[in-house]
Amino acid sequence: MAERNESVFARMVGSLLPSRGTDDAGRGTLDDYDYNLRPKKASAIIRLAESRSNQDELQRTLELGASELWAMISRRGPEEERTDAPMPVRIFAGGRVSAVVGIVPRGLEAPVDDALGRLIGAGKPPRIPAQIISTRGGLRVQLDIGLTR
Repeated sequence: MAERNESVFARMVGSLLPSRGTDDAGRGTLDDYDYNLRPKKASAIIRLAESRSNQDELQRTLELGASELWAMISRRGPEEERTDAPMPVRIFAGGRVSAVVGIVPRGLEAPVDDALGRLIGAGKPPRIPAQIISTRGGLRVQLDIGLTR
């Protein structure tokens, strides 16, 4: 049995999840979600992958000085789901939509897609609250997915 206190589902797909290092693979864990992929806590976050190559766009978005940032993510269609296509993320800030600033980390696409479905079902815009944070590796986008509960 695993020494870490994590769900059986998370252990089964653990090899698919990105590493927790300072590389550009993103960050998050399925342990933050219940069986129905709803965040267990409002503090659940996902840090986007592949943001290193988008530092200029992240800096431009920060310079807008918008008080609220929203992640705009397109839901996968059947063909994209079948081929396990990445989910690119753009930022909506100050009335402007950015270029792609990262992708949802591998293995965490299902909770993000479920959050978008919940927002649409509630009659809200399909946007997830986000933050741009500074790390040793540069600027990164953090999705506050727990706020979509």
